[in-house]
Amino acid sequence: MKNVMWDIAHLGHVELLTPKLDKSVRFFTDIMGMSITAAQGDSIYLRAYDDYEHHTLKLTAHKHAGIGHHAWRLRSADLLEQKAAAIAQTGLGIGYTEGDLGHGKTYQFRMPSGHLTEIYFETEKYKAQEDKSALKNTASKFPARGINVRRLDHLNLLAPDVAAFRDFQLTYLGGRLSETIIFDENEVKGAWFSVNSKSYDLAVTGDHVAGMSGRFHHMTYAVNSREEVLIAADIALENDVFIETGPHKHAIQQTFFLYLYEPGGNRIEIANPTARLILDPDYETIVWSREERLKGQAWGLQTVPSFHTRGTPMPEDLV
Repeated sequence: MKNVMWDIAHLGHVELLTPKLDKSVRFFTDIMGMSITAAQGDSIYLRAYDDYEHHTLKLTAHKHAGIGHHAWRLRSADLLEQKAAAIAQTGLGIGYTEGDLGHGKTYQFRMPSGHLTEIYFETEKYKAQEDKSALKNTASKFPARGINVRRLDHLNLLAPDVAAFRDFQLTYLGGRLSETIIFDENEVKGAWFSVNSKSYDLAVTGDHVAGMSGRFHHMTYAVNSREEVLIAADIALENDVFIETGPHKHAIQQTFFLYLYEPGGNRIEIANPTARLILDPDYETIVWSREERLKGQAWGLQTVPSFHTRGTPMPEDLV
């Protein structure tokens, strides 16, 4: 059995770019039920009620939608310099920063897909005050506002070469490949990466738009039950939030999902159950073929075409 490098603890946070910062902030606070932890310059920092860190989402004003960066929290401080040195040898390293609000020293680099990525260990753990939960093992109390998302679950990126992304992720960052899509002649169309007992924190799928790199597909926040996914659809309807597809059930990873668009144009998923748990120590990657993927979701309607073709930024945003 191949040894797995378990150096990453979890997906730490995601920075989304939005051309409508005020409206995006309202979406994530009033509709999603998240809380603002800080504001600095053109950025607002937010967290869901059971996220233990200072923030899991950074919203930054920008001329178009998309992703600014995503960040991994490592399992120890010692790993930061080890991984930075290895990544620097690939030519994709950028260098160290003193960190952003809520976390310490980071190392920045580009994935082969062009996505700006950070690794860090030192972090600020959220200290609840008036929002303190009655349960000592919950980061803050249930907000009773909007969709009431509980925690950041995973991120999905688009890449022009999924195999190159996969190989870099597993070689330099670690984790295991929990599921993958492989079409004829070994064409890798999708990859799902597990860095802990969850079945994935990151998914990467092929970008259908030629010549694009560094694009964002969606990020996902978890709710407590499948019923809450249905309620989220009602909340979206009542607040004129565009529902792209769902609620349905994915075959890959078995997620019960709802996809929305926040006002800046980025796709957001509400889901439960989210990642499966993988407890098998010699787990084998699940491989999906072209024929299996053509069957669509586990159940529910076929995925709408925009789900496969739309990512941010769109080509017209860059003109």
